[in-house]
Amino acid sequence: MSVQSSDQVQRVAFTTDAGVGPRALLGLIVLETDRTVEAEIRSLRFDGVAHHVSRIPMDMTVTAETLRAMEARIPVAAGLLPPAFGFDAIGYACTSGATLIGAERVAAAVGIAHPGVSCTDPITAALAAFRTLDVRSIGLLTPYNAEVTLGMAAHYEDQGIEVAAVASFLEEDDNVVGRITEESVADAVRRIGGEPGCDAVFVSCTSLRTFGIVADLEAELGRPVVSSNQALAWHLHRLAGVQDALPGFGTLFEHGLPA
Repeated sequence: MSVQSSDQVQRVAFTTDAGVGPRALLGLIVLETDRTVEAEIRSLRFDGVAHHVSRIPMDMTVTAETLRAMEARIPVAAGLLPPAFGFDAIGYACTSGATLIGAERVAAAVGIAHPGVSCTDPITAALAAFRTLDVRSIGLLTPYNAEVTLGMAAHYEDQGIEVAAVASFLEEDDNVVGRITEESVADAVRRIGGEPGCDAVFVSCTSLRTFGIVADLEAELGRPVVSSNQALAWHLHRLAGVQDALPGFGTLFEHGLPA
């Protein structure tokens, strides 16, 4: 017998549960050009936690102009994370973009599609991390051009964080930044972390790979090493109520949110 009509399709029973991510469901808005942040955050293993990702259009060349241009695209990218899923927290994964657009404006743009949902970004997350770790001065490492790097340093100074030293790979092509080796990042962290007056080193940019080196660098330098992806992942999980420690990903994951 061949099936030829809808009457021959048997309906079978089913049940439902909370689906993927019953403990916490996180949304992530990732730059079209970013090779790294999605993979690094998915490498974290928290029981019952899931991530959904939306990509936002972005030029491959990272400049102040291309970063600011993303603001108008954020509501569309956020809307591609279906509000019906019920996200517990959403992160905009661009450190330099959040700096130039402004954290409040980023949160407002995300909130158009997801009103009332906690929102963070790497700058907001890093400041929360610094408060948690009692960091008052940093060595800042970026891949950006000098204009974007100095703007970021000024932003942290405005927020009460002294920037004791600054270094950059001075690379504008995000496709290249995503292929900078962890060894190169580690060497730069050692150099900047050795400057006087640094309580911690902050590795800025979601395209830079750090998850495989943060813990070892902290042990070597004797001070916290915080990266954009590490801070963003930590803050997203904490905002969603996931308070678990996570060994091997740096001192930050031993802490909850600051009061």
